Amino acid sequence: MIPKDPFILLSYVNTQLRDYYDSLEALCSLRGIKRDWLIETLAGIDYQYDEKTNQFI
Repeated sequence: MIPKDPFILLSYVNTQLRDYYDSLEALCSLRGIKRDWLIETLAGIDYQYDEKTNQFI
């Protein structure tokens, strides 16, 4: 289950990216997350995905 609260979602996504996935695309594809929704939700709390570090910063 994907958290709905943006701050909990941020923590969850960054942990998943750090521990299990080498890219945002892999995470979204394998976990069934809509990439645009994820990016928009986290942009709402001023976080953007950084490919270099593979995390939302």
